[in-house]
Amino acid sequence: MTNTTARVTRNGKHFEILVDLEEAMKFKKDQSSSSIGQIVQTNAIFHNLKSGEHASLEELEKAFGTSEHDSVAKKIILGGDVVQTTESKRGEQEKKYKQVVDFLSKNAVSPGGRPYTPDRIMKSLEEANVNIKNKPIDSQISEIMDQLSKVLPIKIEIKKIKLTIPAIHIGKAYGIVKEYTKSENWKSNGDLEVIIEMPQALIFDFYDKLNSTTHGSVISEEIKN
Repeated sequence: MTNTTARVTRNGKHFEILVDLEEAMKFKKDQSSSSIGQIVQTNAIFHNLKSGEHASLEELEKAFGTSEHDSVAKKIILGGDVVQTTESKRGEQEKKYKQVVDFLSKNAVSPGGRPYTPDRIMKSLEEANVNIKNKPIDSQISEIMDQLSKVLPIKIEIKKIKLTIPAIHIGKAYGIVKEYTKSENWKSNGDLEVIIEMPQALIFDFYDKLNSTTHGSVISEEIKN
């Protein structure tokens, strides 16, 4: 168990609680994953945990609309920051790097068409100081490749595709295509035509997600270079 601080600022005042790091992070992603009793390690709300300065019931009512401990704790965790330890940050970064290495070792090759070993890719990622962000790998792979290619000759087959999305489905489909969109063209009937580019390896999952959202109504056409 690793304990850390969850904190939020309301009305110019800081409110803090001590929480179990792993359980708190799970709770931020899925509120049904843990109970507040499992997460929170203190029975009071503080302005400053280190000094032991408690927040009054009146201050809690004003800031959160309630002074009930568990309700306030939930709002602090969900609406504030859970401070990650150096060790946990390192673990998250290592996990992201492994995901990138796994993806590239399966889908990327040298200019001559030969695959690279995971060790070679990892060393090159470190040498190039590649910045892997806290978001899905597939949405940042092009940026990662740009950085990596400065030290390692590497390529992924990129597909260029024109999609025509019916107006009725644009609201839900736009979030799926926006990460890969290179250009947009709004049609007179309200449909949206977009040009996307993405690695060949991601296309199957992309279409699966897009078709389930639009009931297969999107028209696609591969653009040959």
